[in-house]
Amino acid sequence: MRFYILFALACITNNVGATHIELMYSSWVSNTDQKHINTWVSHSIEATEKTLGALQQTKLNITVEPVFLASEPVPWGAIKRGEYDSVELHVKRFTSSEVLIKDWTIYHEVAHLYHPLLDYPDFWLAEGLATYLQNIIMLDNAVFDIDEFNLRLRSGLKRGRDNTKAAPGTLSSISENMWSLNAQQRVYWSGVAFFIEADLALSTKGKSESVRTLIAQFQRCCKMTHPSGQRHSAQLFIAHLDRLSKTTIFSNLYASYKLRRDFPIISSSQLNALQPLR
Repeated sequence: MRFYILFALACITNNVGATHIELMYSSWVSNTDQKHINTWVSHSIEATEKTLGALQQTKLNITVEPVFLASEPVPWGAIKRGEYDSVELHVKRFTSSEVLIKDWTIYHEVAHLYHPLLDYPDFWLAEGLATYLQNIIMLDNAVFDIDEFNLRLRSGLKRGRDNTKAAPGTLSSISENMWSLNAQQRVYWSGVAFFIEADLALSTKGKSESVRTLIAQFQRCCKMTHPSGQRHSAQLFIAHLDRLSKTTIFSNLYASYKLRRDFPIISSSQLNALQPLR
């Protein structure tokens, strides 16, 4: 991966596969910070593509907002949908590439590029998928080991279960209003549980596919033409995953999950049975 400075301290471009990536800074950063951020972005996109396959969009803009006061290396990130989906990241100044690479935010945001925009009641599906994939990407690329992978999933699922007590209602209704209800943990980790159950069901049926390989297939075949942000976007996305896996696993789980009022129970033995790297 090669970077070229187009505008000093302002804009840097590179090419990864068929995707032209442009990294832009919204304010001044030092040469040292630029080097660390460039290394981090390059590593993270390569890691994501190693796990999920090459991005199919021809252009990707990544905007970095350097910040001074932050308790985390990357305190905020977001996807902006459009003709070309883009990524915005807030990055704490004077942070080394080694520390940035261990932060989960960029893996989460880039993982969102592999699925279509879903409507608000289905944000649990989108955020759950990106959260699940971020952990698989980090494990697959040795950012952490299998013990840390299991610990992060167990801890996240516990936060989701605890948050459910303070955010009662169906998952779809809570998802639609998660920010005002402060229900992000329930929404995100219910979605993670959905994809854990899907991976386990695929394994039980003896399928060679897993969630990660199905998402890679979906990116190649269907993502660029898939309806985004519409009421039926999630149903069509789920239908694609069923067709690609030649099962009804995803539609059956989706029908039950969107109406759930409880938090899914995922046991330690189920986590241990996951095979996320197939």
